[in-house]
Amino acid sequence: MAEAYFPVGPGLGLEENFLSLDDILMSQEKLPCCAETTLPRLAFALGQGAASGDSIPEGTKLEIPLWLAKGLHDSKRRIISVELPKIYKEAWRTVFSADANVVDLHKMGPYYYGFGSQLLHFDNPENPEIAQSILQTFISRFRRIMDSSQNAYNEDTSALVARLDELERALFQAGQKGLNDFQCWEKGQASQITASSLVQNYGKRKFTDMDG
Repeated sequence: MAEAYFPVGPGLGLEENFLSLDDILMSQEKLPCCAETTLPRLAFALGQGAASGDSIPEGTKLEIPLWLAKGLHDSKRRIISVELPKIYKEAWRTVFSADANVVDLHKMGPYYYGFGSQLLHFDNPENPEIAQSILQTFISRFRRIMDSSQNAYNEDTSALVARLDELERALFQAGQKGLNDFQCWEKGQASQITASSLVQNYGKRKFTDMDG
């Protein structure tokens, strides 16, 4: 029986893939902003007024979806300015640098890596520090995630993934699938070991880049 939906992976870095459900959901995450000019007739649409003709005054604090913030942000016209969510500010970057494994990323933001990468679209002077913090956080947490995925066979893994962001959960599931496939092969329940979908997709992407 054919699958009704074939999962599409999220984009990498600054790139989004709007065939990916993860990227669509990530783009709906709210971003704190400030109106740098009067925004005519947008108050009702942004939940700031009762009538469709109301305007948003200059200086109004807003929380709007990431996709809308990217559309309104223009460094030349200064329509809105974007503020950093607290988890990407210096205080939290210090926590991550001390021990990234203690942070409940899913509670703080289920798309920590993807959302943080999208923040680099905006002209924030802290962008280099944000990018470095995201990378180091991933490196620090990766080994524990994969170790956990390889040492939980036929167990309830809900507690292991509860504190992971969505990218980390996908990595954990990939590790679990590899473990289960190997166990099946070792018991003679599978005829051969096949490359994981992550490896196959990576290979396809490399060939596509070479052709381009």
